Amino acid sequence: MALERAGASSEAAASTAAALVAADAQGLAGHGVSRVPQYAAHLRNGRIVGSAVPRVVAGRGGAALVDAGSGLAYPACALAVGEAIRRAREFGVAFVGVTNSHHSGASAVHLAPIARAKLVGLMLTNSPAAMPAWGGKTPLFGTNPIAAVFPREGTKPLVVDLSLSEVARGKIMVAAKEGRPIPSGWALDRDGRPTTDPARALEGSMLPAGGVKGAMLALVVELLCCALTGAAFGFEADSFFVDTGNRPRIGQAFFAIDPGALAGGPVYRDRLETLVSAMLADEGVRLPGERRHRLGDAAVRDGVEIADALALEIRNLAGE
Repeated sequence: MALERAGASSEAAASTAAALVAADAQGLAGHGVSRVPQYAAHLRNGRIVGSAVPRVVAGRGGAALVDAGSGLAYPACALAVGEAIRRAREFGVAFVGVTNSHHSGASAVHLAPIARAKLVGLMLTNSPAAMPAWGGKTPLFGTNPIAAVFPREGTKPLVVDLSLSEVARGKIMVAAKEGRPIPSGWALDRDGRPTTDPARALEGSMLPAGGVKGAMLALVVELLCCALTGAAFGFEADSFFVDTGNRPRIGQAFFAIDPGALAGGPVYRDRLETLVSAMLADEGVRLPGERRHRLGDAAVRDGVEIADALALEIRNLAGE
């Protein structure tokens, strides 16, 4: 209701709400309903087109392009995932890009239908500039998350979901609010110098995970999500963390792969479980996605808790 009151269509609001609740259920509060006030502000200020209806605007074989129309990202991503599943089943592999999009939250949440279809899935998204190109000091690339799902037989899929910055920007924001320093290696100040001052870090740029390797991966994400789709690069999009600014017009990319088109489903499952067994034989190893699956199951049983202040803010936005 809060998103509808801010100008979103009922369909877009419902799709967005479902994804935000799913993120909260999996312990990803930074991409959960805490984003509602931000999205509502962007709707009110024209950074999101509330009436936008995503549509497929190009396609050939296993490739397609979805235009989000500068609307909320979640309906466009759902359309792209559906297209990717359909085309992967027909052609063995699919790439579906999304252009003119917005913040898409927890990436792996979008991939759940691909895993349920027994396909391997990947999602990439760029985001407003936060990291410099390697050797530079001016933010150009976003933190550019990458997610992947690998379905398993009779149990939950493996889920990998990570951003390419050394640390989430939200951790620096928390440190600034609490007045405590951040570790060296997290960020640069506006002059490109390493800093442990979170306020200076927020004025500067994030450092990539893995140094030059992370910076190169961020470049790959920018090109796959933007050069192929016509979306805006990170440095062309105003920050998500401000209420006013341009329409970000960022891009997402979805890949779906049918194991049956390669070595075959049985071989894929056998090889996957062989690796899983080897991983678990090493004491202390936890499978990627295990924690979010456990929390998700608990949320189905017990519900999801959010802070009282956030609940009150959302109720106020909804006019309650």
